[in-house]
Parts: sequence; structure tokens; C-alpha cells
Amino acid sequence: MSLSREQGNLTYADYLALDDNVRYEVIDGRVYNMSPAPTTKHQAVQRELLTEFNIYLRGKQCSVFGSPIDVCFADEDNDIKKIKEWVEPDLVVVCDKNKIQEKRIVGVPDLIIEILSNSTAKKDKIIKFNRYQRAGVKEYWIVDPSNENIDVYLLENGTFKHSGIYFRDDRIPVYLFEEFSIDLTNIFREEE
Repeated sequence: MSLSREQGNLTYADYLALDDNVRYEVIDGRVYNMSPAPTTKHQAVQRELLTEFNIYLRGKQCSVFGSPIDVCFADEDNDIKKIKEWVEPDLVVVCDKNKIQEKRIVGVPDLIIEILSNSTAKKDKIIKFNRYQRAGVKEYWIVDPSNENIDVYLLENGTFKHSGIYFRDDRIPVYLFEEFSIDLTNIFREEE
């Protein structure tokens, strides 16, 4: 089954009934195809970020998940026939275990990271930025693997405020956790 770009009545249950190889996001009633596959650099940056978060969070209340993982914007409603909006961020950190279900996150993650690619830059910087802000995501990172930098946005009074831009030689603070920062030379390291 192929979907049109505008499919306002699509539910998460409809999506799950599609072919396993088909991946879509639905934001504000608009359907976005998740292909093509990301570059190896994109995947390497995702892997390194996932590693850093996983090591730090091991044994703690919060958990990190990497794509592919569906995040359903709903009020922790288990009825997949009622969910009409979901995204597939590159990484998410969730501190409320009740939001973590077997095959998806239902509710708003505490931190979301999107890694830019040519086909997703506009969606990540504008459409998802605005949707994550409305949803109440506390911390949002936009990673640019080509220019080796990360923009950090923190939610203040319902609005994302740009907290800073961090480059390859910087340590990036994870504001969600006061004592946690990441050396970006580990994230943007050259593949051998």
C-alpha cells in the first residue's frame, strides 16, 4: 500500500498494518516517507551518541533508544486506533518508564536528537522543531554531521531557546543531567 503525502485519517493501527519495510512519520496530519537510508556518517554519529548515552544511563531511571523507534504523541493511550501522529527520531531519552511500550514510545520523550541529512534537514529544523516544542520536549538536539556541530535547544515556558552550538573539539553538556557531558571528538571521529 502506498500513501499519499496528505492522509489526515491515517491511524497508527493503519500504519502497523502496512508492509514491514514501509516506514512513515505523520506530523500534523501530513505523511512523511522515511527513505532513503541514512549515510554511513549519519549512522556512525548515531551509534556514537547512542553509546555515550547508554553507558551514562546504565542502571539509572532514564533509557535511551535509537532509530528505528516510533514515538507516538498521545497521552499514554494504548489504543493504537486513536493515535494519529508519530515520529521516528534518531535518538530519544525517556525518563518515565510508563511511556516505554514493547514496540514504541507513547508520550513525550525528555530529550530528542535528530541527525540531519539532505532529505531531512528542513523537516528536522522546522517541522519537527515546532512539533517537539508544542509537545513539550525538554531538550532537542539537531546534529549536523557534515559540518560536525550540534545545536541545542531547551524548552523554557513552552518555547525552545537556543542554548548553544557545539563543535567537534567541544564538550557538549546534556542539560537533562547536570553531571553528564559528551566529548564531541568521540562523536565526530573519523571512521577507519
